[in-house]
Amino acid sequence: ESRAANASNKEINIQWYIPSLAKPSNDTETKVLLLYAYNTKPVKISNMKIFNSVSTFSGHLWIPLARIISLREKLSDLKHQVEMLMQSSKSLSSASEPTSFLEQSETLKIIPSKETKMNVTKVHLDEKTEEMAKTHLSEVKELLSAVPALSLPLTEIPFDVTLQSIASLEDMFDLANGSIITEESLFNWLISLFH
Repeated sequence: ESRAANASNKEINIQWYIPSLAKPSNDTETKVLLLYAYNTKPVKISNMKIFNSVSTFSGHLWIPLARIISLREKLSDLKHQVEMLMQSSKSLSSASEPTSFLEQSETLKIIPSKETKMNVTKVHLDEKTEEMAKTHLSEVKELLSAVPALSLPLTEIPFDVTLQSIASLEDMFDLANGSIITEESLFNWLISLFH
């Protein structure tokens, strides 16, 4: 029971496996294995031997290592761009309200609950950042789609862009660590790609 799995909400769990010997023989480029599992309803597994759920799914994809490294760098740039947009919109809104020096120093203190709230606030993208997001997300879609050749570039962003959703997407392509994704709109888009 100590090894039981519980998911109180919908979530995708991502793990990467970099094989030393077990790589597809017909490929010349280095590929890594993306292992994923997700649940569409809350799950509590107390006995692995008798577990049977219609709301839990898993699968794997072989993905070229060079493309993952490149994509992670692009998603890191996108996250940085979103952070800058959030910062500029925050400074514009605070500039419009006159504050005393004491009040300004109070607002500089980072309060975790406020920071968390900022991370899940939908970000309004400028034209350049929106095009950047569409390009990088089209690449994510192509890598994760069952039939990459049929994957068309995105004409709109398929989920709510928040700092948290972009950070989660960047973490998803971190080969050194696994990640868990719970943001609803990002979750829904990713599972649509896995089908």
